[in-house]
Amino acid sequence: MASGTTRPKPRPGLWSGLLLTALLAAGCATPFDARKDAAYHEKAGSMDRPVVRPVRSISSFSDSLMCMDHMLRAAELPTTLIASKQFPDYSGKVPAATKEMVITALSQMSHLSNAFRYVDYEVDIARQDTVQNLTTILLNNNQMQLQRPALYVSGAVAFVDQNVISNNLNAGTSASRLDTGYSRSRNATIIGLEMHLGDFRTRTLIPGMDSANEVIIGSAGQGLDLAGRIGNYGVQFNVGRDYTLGTGGALRTLVDLAMIELVGKWARVPYWQCLMLDQTNPAFQRQMRDWYDASGFIGQIKLIQNSLEHQGYLPKGTGSLPVNNPMFRSALARFQADKGLVVTGVPDFQTYDRALRNFVALGEDGTLQRIGWANSGAAVATAADGTSKAAEWAAADPWAVNLQIENPQPANERPAFKQGEQVFLSATVSRSSYLYCYFVGSDGNAMRLTPNALNPNAQVSANQAVRLPDWMSPNPAFILDAGKPGTEGVTCAATRDDASPRLPAAMQVPALTLIQGVRGTEGLLQTFENALDKNDYVTQTIQWKVEPAAASNSARK
Repeated sequence: MASGTTRPKPRPGLWSGLLLTALLAAGCATPFDARKDAAYHEKAGSMDRPVVRPVRSISSFSDSLMCMDHMLRAAELPTTLIASKQFPDYSGKVPAATKEMVITALSQMSHLSNAFRYVDYEVDIARQDTVQNLTTILLNNNQMQLQRPALYVSGAVAFVDQNVISNNLNAGTSASRLDTGYSRSRNATIIGLEMHLGDFRTRTLIPGMDSANEVIIGSAGQGLDLAGRIGNYGVQFNVGRDYTLGTGGALRTLVDLAMIELVGKWARVPYWQCLMLDQTNPAFQRQMRDWYDASGFIGQIKLIQNSLEHQGYLPKGTGSLPVNNPMFRSALARFQADKGLVVTGVPDFQTYDRALRNFVALGEDGTLQRIGWANSGAAVATAADGTSKAAEWAAADPWAVNLQIENPQPANERPAFKQGEQVFLSATVSRSSYLYCYFVGSDGNAMRLTPNALNPNAQVSANQAVRLPDWMSPNPAFILDAGKPGTEGVTCAATRDDASPRLPAAMQVPALTLIQGVRGTEGLLQTFENALDKNDYVTQTIQWKVEPAAASNSARK
């Protein structure tokens, strides 16, 4: 037998592997059938959603902006038109819409007071949006008229000093089978914002109307590394945690503070009182969050319900209600709407924060103290030694209507209106309500001003000024002129529910027509007293004198 080389026989496992590889390659060359993944794809619609509810964007000075709104209303300032320039960031480190933040701050200071109205006109060649194009066309054809603002805001992100202070630590050990490492880092960055108020007519910056503030943001991180060998195999393990304070929230805080300063200086009001609120303390939100987490779900619901009861959103003595109780959800939704929160009817941290915000104060040692409720309605704070001490209940204002004459007037008492002179008023409610306003002439005749044909909805939100008449509308529902000499006035009633079905037939006539059988303010008030329970409505009346004029114009539409 001739000798030769013996070839090795192929192993069955090798052939199986080669065959499987060939089949997979053939499968990859064949296009997928998308229909087979239909069940998988249909989950995308539900997965492409946030997993937490949206929340309002707030800063440490959000409550200060509301405080300024009340202060400007008390000062009875006329509405001022205002504009602003773009706010550049030459560092390129703060990508935020500063101008929009300025507009929001001005708006939040004008809910009640109508202090500012923003003139939104700007030529941006790069943007060329629909509103800008239409504005340009209408202006060129004299079909649109822009009102000239009185003031404008300018400024910029002045600087961003990164890593002003920095700290780094790295340490480790090494052995034959185990290596360890530990690292820690911290740094701080300073952002500066400068803003100014200018006279639009002359394009000059008003001396003293400036604001320059800085805020510090930081970041930190920790890391642990482990590496070792077990026999011929290596094992690695890494863990770390980091945080970074965002530039957007920091810039909003600077913008809110700057606008409070600029508006306060321009209006000559004591704006610093609004900057002294406990809520401006940087530790406030974090302390509230700690209490929220420590309270547990049952504790959170109990505190929120107690707050709603003391502020009038729930009847006294309601007691504990399930979270899904319709009365609790309705009260919570009204509260969220009145406080500018996202309305969900579900208790969350922002609702907890707003409900308890006026029940937290700085203690004698400068720290925040948690305040509870006593049966008498007064607040009870726990002192450092564990004893209780009485404190005034600092809840929101009670349910009320606020009527105000908006005509420009001197600091002293307003003189009488001349016959035919236009009268401008505004009405606000401290809680979402149904609002009914009536005019009473010097002859005692009464007519309903609102709701009317152009504004048929009587329901209004809290702290939103209702203009009587709406002087911002080109076609208001009515014009209010001073009529016959004597005393005229407006009476507004705010009700919990729609009061129209419960009022007598004489009161249900169309708006701006005389109400038969009801004479004077006393008659209006008596009608509401007869139709509604005393806890279901609140009223306020404002009156003014009318003096004769040479040319009388008492026509009312």
